[in-house]
Amino acid sequence: MVGGWRVTELSDAAIVRAVLNGEADAFKELVHRYQDQLYRHAERMTGQPDVAADIIQAAFVKAFRSLARCRNPERVGAWLFRIASNQCKDHLKSRRRKNLRLDDTRRLPAEEGDPEEAAERAQVRDRIRIALDRLTAEQREAFVLKHLAGLSYPEIAARLNESISALKMRVHRAREELQTLLEEYR
Repeated sequence: MVGGWRVTELSDAAIVRAVLNGEADAFKELVHRYQDQLYRHAERMTGQPDVAADIIQAAFVKAFRSLARCRNPERVGAWLFRIASNQCKDHLKSRRRKNLRLDDTRRLPAEEGDPEEAAERAQVRDRIRIALDRLTAEQREAFVLKHLAGLSYPEIAARLNESISALKMRVHRAREELQTLLEEYR
C-alpha cells in the first residue's frame, strides 16, 4: 500500500514518486511490470538465459540506485529498457574483448523428426547465432528488436530514443552484414 492505494493500481510515475519518497518496497511493482519484457530482450541480445537474468538483475539494481535521475517518470519503462539495453551492449563488448570463441554459443534443441534434418537445422541456427554475435552491439540490438521482437520502427525509436531513419539504416546495415557473414558458409 502506498498512500492508501494498492501499488498495482498506481501509475509508473506514482510508483517512482513513492520510491523517491522513501517507500522502497514500491519498486518491486516496477520490477514485476517490466522484468519479463526486459529479460526477453536481454536473452535475444546475449543468446544466453543465465547471462540475461544476471544482466536484468544488475539493470534493476542500477535503476533503483539512480531512480532520482529518471527525467520522465511517466516513461520509466523506456528508461528501464535503456538501462537494460546498455547493460547488454556492455556485456557484448566485454565478451568481444575477451575473445571468446564464437562457436561457444548455446545449442538450441533440435526439433523432432529426421535426425539428419534436425542436425542441419541446428547447424543453420548455430551459423545465425555466430553471425549475430559478430554484429556490433548497436546493429544487433536494432536487428533483434525489429526482426526477433517484431517491434515497429516507431516502437524501437521510442525505446532507444533514436530517429526512425537512423534505425532503418542500422537494421539495413545489420541485414547486409548478416548476409555477408552467412555467405561465408556457402
